[in-house]
Amino acid sequence: MAALTLLVSGVPGRMGSAVVRAASEEPAVKVVGAVARPGTASRGRDVGTLSGVSALHLLLRDDFTAALAEVRPDVAVDFTTPEAATDFAEACVRQSVPFVTGTTGFTVVQRERLDRAAARIPMVISPNMSVGVHVMLEAASLLARVLGTGWDAEVLELHHRLKKDAPSGTALRIAEVVARARGQDASAFRLARAGPVGERPVGEIGVQTLRGGDVVGEHTAFFLAPGERIELSHRATSRDQFAKGALRAALWVRGQLPGQYGMRDVLGL
Repeated sequence: MAALTLLVSGVPGRMGSAVVRAASEEPAVKVVGAVARPGTASRGRDVGTLSGVSALHLLLRDDFTAALAEVRPDVAVDFTTPEAATDFAEACVRQSVPFVTGTTGFTVVQRERLDRAAARIPMVISPNMSVGVHVMLEAASLLARVLGTGWDAEVLELHHRLKKDAPSGTALRIAEVVARARGQDASAFRLARAGPVGERPVGEIGVQTLRGGDVVGEHTAFFLAPGERIELSHRATSRDQFAKGALRAALWVRGQLPGQYGMRDVLGL
């Protein structure tokens, strides 16, 4: 069977480059193009060299619409910014190319645009492509369902100092999973505490943020009751597992019906 061909958006960024490196080690996948933000200083350089692997004889582009039309990939993979990712998804619709993104921080309007795009092409949208994180989400759902609102739930996340959005998309996803399992919604979330906040309300789900250094990503879900607590943690020590998860999503999404999917669908959870 021919290798799955990919167009990667977000090179030479950390995650875009990680996807190129992971693809270089995966015989079932071949990168046939890569794009960066318009005007990038790296435009015209070799994609492999930029990503830390041997030269791929592919030049970095800064126009994803033109790149999609030229290389006609099987799937497009994106790790950029919310606005760029939304534009890229709409360009994929025009070329009927399935889309995978791990970009986070979408606004309500951008999510609506992605919803419209997903009505026409299959899309995997996940704030975290790690297989381990999604197993953690399953465990958090089980704990929340069994323990109920009688146990306090808190989510703590830690990321590198350069991360632009907070809380992380993964932290919010953990909170959403906990809320759903307890019959709640986002109105139960408490994203920050400062000053005389009073006693903690029953059923509140706290989501707290830490930033610093070069931490790839850490998430802990706390379930606390008088006399005992449960801590469920996932710690990422490199971006490789995110890139491998993105490739797994790309391999899965080809041939799916139009719609918006997550890593839970990819993993069959």
